[in-house]
Amino acid sequence: MDYYKILELNKNAAKEEIKEAYKRLALKYHPDKHSQSSKVVRENATLRFKQLSEAYQILSDDRKRADYNIRSSSHSKSNHSYGYENYSRSYKSQHRTGYGGAGYASKLDSVFRFLTTRAFLLNFAFAGALIGGTFIIDMSREALWKIHNTGKSFEEAMASVEKAKADKT
Repeated sequence: MDYYKILELNKNAAKEEIKEAYKRLALKYHPDKHSQSSKVVRENATLRFKQLSEAYQILSDDRKRADYNIRSSSHSKSNHSYGYENYSRSYKSQHRTGYGGAGYASKLDSVFRFLTTRAFLLNFAFAGALIGGTFIIDMSREALWKIHNTGKSFEEAMASVEKAKADKT
């Protein structure tokens, strides 16, 4: 069973529609409302309430909803049954380990998330500034040498220094 069916919505539902559907169905299936009912009715209402809560948790969060939509559409295209229980288990294990286990896309997503963290970007900018500064200093040293020593190469200048030292002794 998919989360949209649990909340009785279509895939294009807006956040406000999701919220309203959850409130309406949560009131209908809340365990406290069925406390005086038979055990079977009470258990079914409790199960349905848990499903509603999880569906709302996933569909109300934009990132989780996008992830769910991608996973559910890819599995429906491959004719696998990928219902509520399988997605829930997969999603929970994914967030325990830090990234989705098997898929290339989920590994790529975790790398992208790392590369876009504030700390990484600040360190990358700092390293770029250091490398750029080193390059600029090296270029300016060469430019200064050429300004002060027109027509001479470094080797010629060192030879003349050695010759001057030899002449002094």
